Amino acid sequence: MLLQDKLKSYTVILASASPRRRELLKAAGITYRLAEKFECDEEYPASLPAEEVAPYLSLLKSHSYPTPLSYGQLLITADTTVILGREVLGKPSNEEEAKAMLRKLSGREHSVVTGVTLRMDNRAQTFSARSVVRFTDLTEDQINYYVENYHPLDKAGAYGIQEWIGYVGIERIEGSFFNVMGLPVQRLCREIEAFIEELPSCCCY
Repeated sequence: MLLQDKLKSYTVILASASPRRRELLKAAGITYRLAEKFECDEEYPASLPAEEVAPYLSLLKSHSYPTPLSYGQLLITADTTVILGREVLGKPSNEEEAKAMLRKLSGREHSVVTGVTLRMDNRAQTFSARSVVRFTDLTEDQINYYVENYHPLDKAGAYGIQEWIGYVGIERIEGSFFNVMGLPVQRLCREIEAFIEELPSCCCY
């Protein structure tokens, strides 16, 4: 039985402002309801290892969801971080910061980690996926053109791999391409299937 068939008795709720995550979940054949906007203070301990930031924030977002989950509802929250060395590159606050981030990434290898939390009314599970991306040496003209035309201020690391910069600037990638977009779709489907199959037989939805 396909996952989308197994989920027919559930209400899947995606709590994400990212259009990429919405697109990817839909493309995977998963019917979902988009959560209403809510506030989440996305702060994390300074001592937290860089690769643990994304799963930490995905869980924080899940717990910040203001509406109690009803029987049969499955909430999905996620966070994606770009890690260069030990530095977490978040979303740039302006175009100059975006250009500075791309200069840092130019000609270097970095990690992209997406943390995902699945939660129901009585249980939760968090996992993460990692991809390694290498940029070619970017010219100032390329950086300026991308930032000024694509305005990547809503993207961790100041780039979207599915946009122009990904076509001309990404030399290679190890791991899930979709993870770099913001959601490790294949891993997510596998985790959802295992998550709902672990429910006690008395709790079928």
